[in-house]
Amino acid sequence: MSRRFERGLHDSTLTRRGLLKCAAWAGSGLVWTVAGGVLQSVELAQAAQNPAAAPKGLTFVQISDSHIGFSKEPNSTPQDTLQAAIDQIRALPVGPAFVVHTGDVTQLSKPEELDTASQIIRGVGRTVHFVPGEHDVIGDDGAAFFSRFNGDAGRRWYSFDYEGTHFIALTNVLDLQAGGFGRLGAAQLEWLEKDVKGRSASTPIVVLAHMPLWTISQEWGWGTDDAAQALSYLKRFGSVTVLNGHIHQVMQKVEGHIQFHTARSTAFPQPAPGTAPAPGPMKVPADVLRSVLGISTVTRTTQDRALAIVDSSLAGGVAAARKISIGNFTFAPANLEVPAGTSILWVNEDDVPHTVTGTDKDSPVRSPALDTGDRYATVLKEPGTYRYFCSLHPHMTGVVVVSS
Repeated sequence: MSRRFERGLHDSTLTRRGLLKCAAWAGSGLVWTVAGGVLQSVELAQAAQNPAAAPKGLTFVQISDSHIGFSKEPNSTPQDTLQAAIDQIRALPVGPAFVVHTGDVTQLSKPEELDTASQIIRGVGRTVHFVPGEHDVIGDDGAAFFSRFNGDAGRRWYSFDYEGTHFIALTNVLDLQAGGFGRLGAAQLEWLEKDVKGRSASTPIVVLAHMPLWTISQEWGWGTDDAAQALSYLKRFGSVTVLNGHIHQVMQKVEGHIQFHTARSTAFPQPAPGTAPAPGPMKVPADVLRSVLGISTVTRTTQDRALAIVDSSLAGGVAAARKISIGNFTFAPANLEVPAGTSILWVNEDDVPHTVTGTDKDSPVRSPALDTGDRYATVLKEPGTYRYFCSLHPHMTGVVVVSS
């Protein structure tokens, strides 16, 4: 095509070239699980084609940042893309137990926006649990939002249990300061401490919030001032997953037994930190828009407490993580061909340590020492041939061929 889409220094238009560079933050359907802070894989792509292969256990879906009422580029009809997200959820081979929405349901908290959002979301046919975004609490400190979506104007934060997992819905958008982070506040922190006190450390915990509970960008206010205090109450638990919205892109981090995961918007993308003068709606070509919007599907298997998170775009398609087993001093399969953007996961199933070390100096394939049961994952975004070996047992070799 003759058209070029370049992002200039002073605008947030996404170019086709830039879109490829943004693959890491936009998300490419990465499938992964964390149990006790250890990265693990889950084969859910097969379940999309064969429902019988789907994992058994608790499954729920996260949507976020629908911004009903937004009317500018790149998406003048966010109600249509929210509807597309709802349709995608309804089409899942394994119906979710419920849906969570992590804020910015509306653009300006207007009654008609709340009405439209409520009508569309109700079509999912499942219970929906909400937390507010800053766009949902304009003018009335969220009274209309809480009344409509939480059942009571005074129900600003809450918790619930489902099949052995404890869910905590927090609000960190009611006391925002100029240029600052989100904030939970003393009253909510006191409630949180009491809420988890006395619960078994083996209870899986899922925390829902709008603004991130880890610092993603100080300059852009992507974080929460008193998150450290909140997380201190959760560190004794063996499995904690924090799901948030706000930044309109997939980012993730593991810290001890706590995994953090941000969701894409159903309305519009935002730039990655440091790639634009400021956050805000990022212009993308119309034929690209739905590929950078999406939903997250979360599953807790019955075999263990692992939470598997699958990010899928509204354009359809989820790229599965491909697994390479390490056993009997071999990589299996030793030769693997995958499309660009695939997550490759090595699992050490041997009784001795191994490494996964790229033979090229600048190879993105480079693991620490992997003991029995340890896992290492990397996303190979660029086409090419990636050769690797075990630095502890150099006769062990493998190759991953990445096609465009």
